[in-house]
Amino acid sequence: MSLQYSVTLRNAQLDQVETTIGASAILYLRSGAPPADCAAADSGTLISTISLPADWMAAAASGSKAKSGTWQDTSADAAGTLGHFRIKDSTGTTCHAQGTITATGGGGDMTVDNTSVAAGQTITVNSFTLSAGNA
Repeated sequence: MSLQYSVTLRNAQLDQVETTIGASAILYLRSGAPPADCAAADSGTLISTISLPADWMAAAASGSKAKSGTWQDTSADAAGTLGHFRIKDSTGTTCHAQGTITATGGGGDMTVDNTSVAAGQTITVNSFTLSAGNA
């Protein structure tokens, strides 16, 4: 039998993500595949840096937690094809979460309006949702 958690416990686990990373998280959008894990060095080209809203994730409900507010960069740092993201604390030094990026409908961990970016272009994150186990 698989271990199962109550919805209350799953929601508490998810809400701890934003608490641990902090209210002033920074999102880095990069080219290529993500590194092996969050402890590994950054990889790929840095295409965009987004300072996330102070309350960047909605409260967890039914074992799921979605982005909150607008996640947008109005002037991309460099040209390239988005491949992965990293979410770091306010100092920009500690990676706490990473995953894949695709265009909307592409099945990535995070979706954006366009993965092929020109320097100076606006980039908008359309969706980012965390789901707890057995949700």
